[in-house]
Amino acid sequence: MAEYLASIFGTEKDKVNCSFYFKIGACRHGDRCSRLHNRPTFSQTIVLLNLYRNPQNTAQSADGSHCHVSDVEVQEHYDNFFEEVFTELEEKYGEIEEMNVCDNLGDHLVGNVYVKFRREEDAERAVRELNNRWFNGQAVRAELSPVTDFRESCCRQYEMGECTRGGFCNFMHLRPISRELRRQLYGRRRRAPSPSRSHNRPRDKKRQRLPDHRYGRF
Repeated sequence: MAEYLASIFGTEKDKVNCSFYFKIGACRHGDRCSRLHNRPTFSQTIVLLNLYRNPQNTAQSADGSHCHVSDVEVQEHYDNFFEEVFTELEEKYGEIEEMNVCDNLGDHLVGNVYVKFRREEDAERAVRELNNRWFNGQAVRAELSPVTDFRESCCRQYEMGECTRGGFCNFMHLRPISRELRRQLYGRRRRAPSPSRSHNRPRDKKRQRLPDHRYGRF
């Protein structure tokens, strides 16, 4: 019996533990879910809840009408956001193995940023300190996440362009960064460190720091 329970833990056959929370660290039912959400006490992965705001979903003019934002503008905005968060978290808390941002529309996944650190202690410190900070006018909400393998969390149909549920799918729709930025962020570990990690950044781009709650700046 114990072997059977262990084999179905976190799967759809498990009638006690929520399989969605186990796989993606979020559940559309939230605290009303009939199954248990086993929140980890230690993990390499943290989630910053609802941190990313897609300008295509939020852009409005003064009269309340929707403003058109091109795909090119959205990708540039997203790459800037990703670079700022990735660089700042890695410089302050420790090496990041992987960072992913959800492009879903459901309240439990929209804008979630998952960051997998190399060391569990770095993730713990990040959660402890980030919950006292603000980003882009909103309080940061950070918690440890049970997600360890993003391949199990992602919607495979979305990756193939075939997901019929769209943004309200219950599996992660991960928004990709540009190839150039991926090489810059993940490839730099194979190169000697430079004096400044942002030396290639145009001077006129405003950084969206994670400011300290008390002093209003990072």
